[in-house]
Amino acid sequence: MAKKKDSVKNEVKNVEKKGNFSTFLLFASIAVVIVSVGALQFYITLTSVPDLPKFDLDTCWGTNCTQNTDIRKFRIVFHEAMLENKRRKFDAYKRAPRVKSLEETSEYGMNSDVLGKIFGDWQFKYKYPERLRYFNQYEHYKTNVQGLDIHYMHVKPKKTNIKVIPLLLLHGWPTSIKEFYESIPLLTTARPGYDFVFELIVPSLPGFGFSQGPVRRGLTSYHIAIVMRNLMERLGHKQFYVHGGNLGHNIGTHMATLFPNQVQGFHTTFPVNFSKIADWLWVIGSLWPSLVSNEFVDRMYPLSDKLAYYLEEFGYLHLQATKPDSIGIALQDSPLGLCAYINDRILSLTDPSNKLREDGGLFNYNTTDLVDNVMIYWSTGSITTALRLYKEIAANQDMEDILAIIPTPVPTWALRPKHELYHSPDYVLRWKYPNLVGVTNLDEGGHYLAFEKPVAFSEDIFKAIDNFLKFKNK
Repeated sequence: MAKKKDSVKNEVKNVEKKGNFSTFLLFASIAVVIVSVGALQFYITLTSVPDLPKFDLDTCWGTNCTQNTDIRKFRIVFHEAMLENKRRKFDAYKRAPRVKSLEETSEYGMNSDVLGKIFGDWQFKYKYPERLRYFNQYEHYKTNVQGLDIHYMHVKPKKTNIKVIPLLLLHGWPTSIKEFYESIPLLTTARPGYDFVFELIVPSLPGFGFSQGPVRRGLTSYHIAIVMRNLMERLGHKQFYVHGGNLGHNIGTHMATLFPNQVQGFHTTFPVNFSKIADWLWVIGSLWPSLVSNEFVDRMYPLSDKLAYYLEEFGYLHLQATKPDSIGIALQDSPLGLCAYINDRILSLTDPSNKLREDGGLFNYNTTDLVDNVMIYWSTGSITTALRLYKEIAANQDMEDILAIIPTPVPTWALRPKHELYHSPDYVLRWKYPNLVGVTNLDEGGHYLAFEKPVAFSEDIFKAIDNFLKFKNK
């Protein structure tokens, strides 16, 4: 009898075990299905290509929306009232107590000794009449596009018996049109091995330097792409080539996406795919670095080091994307504060190791060039309107994400500096730029390459356009 009871108990236990196991299998199967469906939906969301959005190509961003196609000559002027105000600010700075940097590095921001070097050169060596002649050596113009007075330089080659290529050069922040000054003569002069030369259009972006800023919110990078396209049409160029770096890359990419029949080729010194799937690949690649060419692994990983770097260096990005007017007021009140803020970004993003150098990386640049760039923002009072672009990009990120995953058929060339902020492998770039004609990988240079190394930059422009023309004639 006892044996029978034990047998029954064992059978009950076996049934319970089988039941528990079956229940486990059921829930596990349901979980796998849910995860699989979720993963599939996530993949579809990341990879599906939406239709190209339609935008109003004539939105007015200024106070005067009357159609005016006049093109007016313009000269850069440093008004005496502005110079006198700057002198008073300099005197106040000299009298005020100064806080010395803790060490001979720039790990806390612009080093006081580095700023002192720039300040000394600005005060005693910077010759304003001479710099005005320098700025005005090229022809400057203004024209009203979508309600905004847009400033641009228009430089044509002196040689006429050669093919002329229209090229739009787009600067970023905190650079300006000054970024391209040393490249202009290199690009407008014929060189051996090439049967063409460039006609250059170099605009100040809306709200930057000598271009009027918008009077209402919403003017983000893809709207500026429309403004730049309309500027080129105003100048008689239905088809043209584009270069962009930093914010100019964002704008140039949008031009290539929105106007692929007009942009004949796109050259970038900031070759990055900003789609979310590219971001996820970067994270996954930290587990399988073989997804990236071995020679470039150190430009993307270790992931923890890169994230730490971005957290340290991108505080300005968060500030400008949230409170641009607050920081703008502070910067416009002090020429030295503006100089420190702008040049901290330029020196730090030229090479991450510059912050550990005693000179902060100042050796990469001529101080006169750095002051020229600051003077464009200071003399025009445009730092606040320039910073607002970051706020607009952040506020319109959903549309930025949509445009980021729409491929552009425009032939594209990537020039990769060694110390660029991000690195997208070639095959990731081709998701956005399927006609990636070529890539130049430099073993030097940083984020503001045209400003830092105009010779290497100009050589690569010629190389890229030559390959675009060959690609077109295939």
